[in-house]
Order: sequence, then C-alpha cells, then structure tokens
Amino acid sequence: MKTIHAFLGAAALIAFPGLAAAAPAAPASPAVRNVVLVHGAFADGSGWQPVAEILEKDGYTVSIVQEPETSFVDDVTATNRILDRVQGRAVLVGHSYGGAIITEAGNNLHVASLVYVAGFVPDEGDTILSQIEKNPPAATSIAPTSDGYLLIDPARFAADFAADLPPAQARFMAISQVPWNKAILSTPITAPAWKSKPAYGIVAQQDRMINPDLERAMYRHAGASVTEIKGSHAVFISQPRAVANVIEQAARASR
Repeated sequence: MKTIHAFLGAAALIAFPGLAAAAPAAPASPAVRNVVLVHGAFADGSGWQPVAEILEKDGYTVSIVQEPETSFVDDVTATNRILDRVQGRAVLVGHSYGGAIITEAGNNLHVASLVYVAGFVPDEGDTILSQIEKNPPAATSIAPTSDGYLLIDPARFAADFAADLPPAQARFMAISQVPWNKAILSTPITAPAWKSKPAYGIVAQQDRMINPDLERAMYRHAGASVTEIKGSHAVFISQPRAVANVIEQAARASR
C-alpha cells in the first residue's frame, strides 16, 4: 500500500508541478542576539564599554572576555569559557590580538560569525610575528620587560594606540596596560574558524599598531566583508557606533 501511495504522489507532482510549492519550508535559523567581545594586547575588556552599551540598547546580550594575555592557549580557553555560557548562537568579535584569539576560539559551536576590529586574521600555521613581518606598523614603542612580557612605552602610548581619544583617557590606558606574554607572538594558529564561518573586518585607517594595509590584506585573504573607519587602533572606543553597526550587520546576516 505504501508503494502505491508513493507512486500516486509522484504522479501527482508530474501532472501538477505547482503542488511542490505547497511543501513546508525548512524553519529559518533564529536571529543571533548574543555578542561576545574579546580585547587585544595591552588592553582589557573595559575598553568595550561604549560598544557594549550601544549593543545592549539595541537589544543584544553582551558578554566580555577578560583574557589574561599569559599565553595564546590561556586566552583561547578564557574565550571558550565565556562562549560555553552563551544561550544560543553568538557573534564573536576580536580587537587587535583578539583577532587571533577569535580565529581559533571561533570554532566553538556557539559562534555564528566573526568580526575583526583592526585585528589579526592568521591562517593555519601563521603567527602574529609572521604577519607583522609582512607589513610592519608605524609604531615602534613596544618594549620587553625583564620577565618576557611586552608593554608599550607610556610616553608614546597615546600617539601610537589611541591618538583620537581624549588625552586623559589615553593616559589612563597607558598606565593600566595588561602585560602581553612575548611567547604569544610566535604561537601558530592551528584551525582558522574563518574558513568555515562568515567573517567581517574593520580597517582602522589611522592605525599605527597594525598597518592598515596589512589589515586589508588579511581580510581579503579570509574573504571577509570589509568596512573602513577613520580612527586609531582604539577605533572601538573612539567610533563605537560605527563598530557596533558592523557587529549588528554580522548578527542580522547570520539568521
């Protein structure tokens, strides 16, 4: 009897092809309403406050990773710890060195898409150092500590990292830097998430910490959708609305 029903069904579609349109469509994926923000070297998660406030006002649930910058593995682990607490899918956003972190942590099943904000976008086997060597930045203010970490010369921090921020804010960032383990520079990426997930990239046109041309080349290599914003390396603080717009674009497109 089942064979007869199947035959009659197939015959009906041949005779009346319009019937096929009546088949129920697959349910659409739910809208992405979560955003996870990852800071870069020398900074901490508090710098994301202006972007977070805009996203929350627009109805998104925001989480901010406070990675320790002690090793690449530690920082990816810290990011996955936050991602694993997200209810549903999320846009994962990384600034600067945070771009390398989200490239690896973006393989987490909660991640729908990636947004790079003046960020590194390494390929498999790449290191941050190998990318910098392709197109060095204008800044030369990073110096090592006696125990193998890196810091920016506070006297030059504002000019190189945050030229478009109020002087008092840039000064506070300079004296509250998070030391960055030098070993991170030579740690290779093993599984770039951008190869399987949509990527978006923001070029900070006045960036002195990462060469804007290097940002463009990395985004192009990753097939990212690119937005250029006039701003320093701290563009996520100086231009929060423009940065939030790209994040929300990624969220909408990930439906």
